[in-house]
Amino acid sequence: MKQILQSLKDGSTSLEEVPAPCAGRGQLLIHTNTTLVSAGTERMLVEFGRGNLIQKALSQPDKVKMVLDKAKTDGVGTTLEAVRSKLDQPLALGYCNVGTVIESNADRFKVGDRIASNGKHAEVVAVPKNLCARIPDNVDDESAAFTVLAAIGLQGIRLTNPTLGETVVVTGLGLIGLLTVQMLRAQGCRVLGIDYDPERLKLARRFGAETVNPGVGEDVLAKAEAFSRGSGVDAVIITAATKSNEPVSQAARMCRQRGRIVLVGVVGLELSRAEFYEKELSFQVSCSYGPGRYDSNYEDKGQDYPVGFVRWTEQRNFEAVLDMMSSGALDLKPLITHRFDISEGEKAMNLLTSAEPALGILLTYPNTGMSAPPARQVALVTGAAPTAKTAKANVAFLGAGNYAGRVLIPAFKSAGASLHTVVSSGGVSAVHFGRKFGFSEASTDGATVLNNPDIDTVVVATRHDAHALQVLGALKAGKHVFCEKPLCLTTEELGAIQAEAKLRPDQHLMIGFNRRFAPHVIKMKELLAPVAQPKSIVITVNAGDIPPDHWTQDAEIGGGRIIGEGCHFIDLALHLAGSPVTSHHVQPIGRSPALAVRDDKVSITLGFEDGSFATIHYLANGHKGFPKERIEVFAAGRVLQLDNFRKLKGWGWPGFSKMNLWRQDKGQTVCSKAFIDAVRQGTKTPIPKSEIFEVTRVTIEAAVAARG
Repeated sequence: MKQILQSLKDGSTSLEEVPAPCAGRGQLLIHTNTTLVSAGTERMLVEFGRGNLIQKALSQPDKVKMVLDKAKTDGVGTTLEAVRSKLDQPLALGYCNVGTVIESNADRFKVGDRIASNGKHAEVVAVPKNLCARIPDNVDDESAAFTVLAAIGLQGIRLTNPTLGETVVVTGLGLIGLLTVQMLRAQGCRVLGIDYDPERLKLARRFGAETVNPGVGEDVLAKAEAFSRGSGVDAVIITAATKSNEPVSQAARMCRQRGRIVLVGVVGLELSRAEFYEKELSFQVSCSYGPGRYDSNYEDKGQDYPVGFVRWTEQRNFEAVLDMMSSGALDLKPLITHRFDISEGEKAMNLLTSAEPALGILLTYPNTGMSAPPARQVALVTGAAPTAKTAKANVAFLGAGNYAGRVLIPAFKSAGASLHTVVSSGGVSAVHFGRKFGFSEASTDGATVLNNPDIDTVVVATRHDAHALQVLGALKAGKHVFCEKPLCLTTEELGAIQAEAKLRPDQHLMIGFNRRFAPHVIKMKELLAPVAQPKSIVITVNAGDIPPDHWTQDAEIGGGRIIGEGCHFIDLALHLAGSPVTSHHVQPIGRSPALAVRDDKVSITLGFEDGSFATIHYLANGHKGFPKERIEVFAAGRVLQLDNFRKLKGWGWPGFSKMNLWRQDKGQTVCSKAFIDAVRQGTKTPIPKSEIFEVTRVTIEAAVAARG
């Protein structure tokens, strides 16, 4: 299918052939009829992409601070590599989609329904049910394409809470502003529109507003004073996009005592206390389409809010907008200035930064019918891929996220693996990394990988809750498996994997415990090899805070941070001790109203068969300036200390005092090569399965204890 993508590196847009997505649980698969270009949001993205690194940094100072913090701990080289990788990944544009359901995994919706959603500019989209609304029969596709933008304006109106007859100013008469004007008029408000564009002002007057144009010298404050009959306006809704602080200051000055100001757009926010204090003004920022936005439980898991407690969710805002269209209260046709076929998508996006006036830009899609299922594979290179008969380590990747694309795939490529197929849920990252690293195919369907006899090796790099099923599926399909940690989330899943692996002794099963293969750890292991006495190991992980609603914190999806990341350090301790674990104890931080999450601030003590012990402090409540990972080993009157896999110091070791690297190396490349070599040469798996299963068991038990 065709999809519009944008490069954050240079701002260019392209029309790419991408495999169609699959509909997940609670999602609709929609064949697109029409999409609307959001001139404001998508223009900002294009302009951001076209800026140089300094301009990008100036526009996102919060991100610059994160980059500087990372550079202090991980080094400049590693940090620059991460930044370049992030900017190199394409962005799927669009969030105003109208189409027809071709597959439904959600209640209330059926095949054949016409749907308005926040889907992308793509021929086929998969959208969660709570971000979809059925279109009334008397509303055409072009009008319905404005649903999401209108819902943004409607949410701003709901926060303003206007009453019949109130005076409301709308600052900025782009698409959202003009839609807001119409909805306010439908609610019985008197509306004053402010803009510099005569054509947009003309449209606002057509929709029943009075207008003022500061660009031709008209006095905005005087006009607002007269418009409000000397009382000051009741409310101001700012739908403009500018770096200037003037819209907020102007809004404060034109409001009456205890007036309301709601920001829907993006403007400067250096507020004057005096302007707000003297009138006791209220100021609020509106969040997109309404309640539910950015709540993964609502959007991704389909958990609706009870209507008696949250009357207007984002989905119900969509429905309210469509009802207004159906009744004739919203007139959309005058807002349409351009129509393009999706094949001219690049031309449509270039219009955003051209001198040609544009407002509502619609993209139309070919009606290919719904009889044939959409293609979920795309060929990326010409010529036949190597077959299992002629090549070993013919690899497929399940998952093409940031870590896979930035670290794992390059590591496997440098290890000499034959890269066959890369799979991602949306298809965009699969195509991007597939082309970048020379895969034969990109896909959105993992089953094709397991059923392909030409593929003998599978790398699992998806979200954690998918690992167990994908590892089991790959083993049963006769594939060698490299699973980026964790192996699984529960002891039941671990038992099933152990049983399957036991039946297949000739198949490799490897976990990405790469720190074993870091050059510093290899040196530590070499130094510790002659030591016959028990070792005392202290591993301090300054993990950094992750919000409680991040997927890694979800016990069902990410497993929590001990399972998701702490397993690395349990494995590293076992590796350095060189002895099986005989006991473990977990101490989470104490309960406190200030801590939403406790199980990412824990101390894990491991006892080993040879008398060694290890204490792992996994802490998410430290300062970013402190080393992120510090490993210390005390043994036989000697000490080793490793900071951030860059600097290793030794005390008491004959002939060794330090080992420093210019850039951080956590062993991913060596780890990948060891696995590929084992597959090709038929040698032992680099990490014994017994240790993989032992570490996984201890990690799961530790995570359960930490959640307590």
